[in-house]
Amino acid sequence: MKLLLISNSTNAGEAYLDYPKEQIREFLGEDQKVCLFIPYAAVTFSFDDYEKKVAERFEEVGHIIRSIHKYLNPVQAVDEAEVIVVGGGNTWQLTKMLQEKGLIEPIRKKVRNGTAYIGWSAGSNLACPTIKTTNDMPIVQPESFNVLNLIPFQINPHYLDANPDGHAGETREMRIEEFLEVNREIFVVGLREGTMLRLEEDHLKLIGPRNARIFKYGVPPEEVTKDTSLDFLFG
Repeated sequence: MKLLLISNSTNAGEAYLDYPKEQIREFLGEDQKVCLFIPYAAVTFSFDDYEKKVAERFEEVGHIIRSIHKYLNPVQAVDEAEVIVVGGGNTWQLTKMLQEKGLIEPIRKKVRNGTAYIGWSAGSNLACPTIKTTNDMPIVQPESFNVLNLIPFQINPHYLDANPDGHAGETREMRIEEFLEVNREIFVVGLREGTMLRLEEDHLKLIGPRNARIFKYGVPPEEVTKDTSLDFLFG
């Protein structure tokens, strides 16, 4: 498989998808590709607007975006896609729409057979076994929490270490520990903003200026750098 799983679309003070665009260029290669974009995580803005915003950035790195919402047969669009791109937004809404349209299995099959997959935020959550480690409010109820299961571990995008003064609620680490208490067999990767995971040729690596934080039940969280082999996450 070829996966590029990005924590967040935009760093503070930067243009949309600006920081990962060179990684997207390298991941997709020099030959122009038509990428099937899935905008279903958008809630407060239109799919047309989402497509336009993403298309502008992909055009800068030599590739074309076509949104699935403009196809009469979305399953056929997936089957014929050169690249599948899934944008961020609300993971619950994204999951619900994909399940209702019968797209989970076609996307899984397509990517496992070698079609490149790029996702950010909710799109990265979608690559996991379930959406149980998303940060989003469940504004809708999908048929199931189960999603693409392209990777055998969970991602928590936008991972934050901060515990602001005066905040009496749970930290992100505490929420992940709750998840692990009842899901003891699985790893969780806290993917800090500005970073991404790239899987290619059976090797998984961290890209970006920050470490990732690896959680597993019964052991202390581990900080990993871009020089750390992450292949153990597939063991």
